[in-house]
Amino acid sequence: MIFAAILWAEIWQTVVIVVVALVVWLVSRFVIHRWSNRTQRKLVESGDLQNRARAQRLETITRTFSTLAVLAIVVVSFVTALAVWGVPIAPVVASLSVVGIGIGFGAQDFVKDVIAGLFVLVEDQYSVDDVVELAGVSGTVVDVRLRTTVLRGLDGSVHHIPNGAVRVATNLTHESSSVVFDLAVAYEESIDRVIDVITDEGNLFVADSDWGPRLVDQPTVLGVDELADSGVVVRVVVTTDPAYRWAVKREFLRRVKNRFDEEGIEIPYPHLTIHSRPEET
Repeated sequence: MIFAAILWAEIWQTVVIVVVALVVWLVSRFVIHRWSNRTQRKLVESGDLQNRARAQRLETITRTFSTLAVLAIVVVSFVTALAVWGVPIAPVVASLSVVGIGIGFGAQDFVKDVIAGLFVLVEDQYSVDDVVELAGVSGTVVDVRLRTTVLRGLDGSVHHIPNGAVRVATNLTHESSSVVFDLAVAYEESIDRVIDVITDEGNLFVADSDWGPRLVDQPTVLGVDELADSGVVVRVVVTTDPAYRWAVKREFLRRVKNRFDEEGIEIPYPHLTIHSRPEET
């Protein structure tokens, strides 16, 4: 009878520990996400590109800390439950330490991935919604986890890349994006006139009420970049809001093409000219 009472007491204490752990997890999750969402909303609404980058980083850090909080709650609850059932904690901790060392030697790649993931967060190499190139794969960052970074490609495919496998991380949308245009025109065209037309179209692009706010700086015509086989290549650089990088590229190319048509400026394309000789009689 006494044994049954003790057993029920231990069971109830274990249940209480589980309930308390669950409540702590729900409360901490609510507080972290509510504070994070409120802060991110303020940063995004400010309209500043750096604040938007901070909002992305905050989202990444929030997810990581949520994962760490769950792990901490589970470990503390497990150790507390062992103490309730009378299991000596010191030998368990020592055994876990030995097992941890053994697992550490056998899971060096895992440890390397976790450490690399922490450096990604601390150094702010990239955040959620950034467009990056990692380990030969490019795409939009969907999630940055302790062990892996998840990318979604342009075709919708999802890539899980171990953080330790990334030697060079190329962030294409950090704070701002530079879009490079190589515009080819025929050799017969006056290159000074072509540059004037592109510059004027860039000014109109900036003055546009819809597209102007998406640009960080005035489009810059760098000048003649190459004398190619079929035409003269003029290079233009436009610095944009990272979120509109591809849209700005497509719209500016559309405008330049229409403007070239209006001005009668020829865009070269591959063609074949056949010369025939009269037959000798």
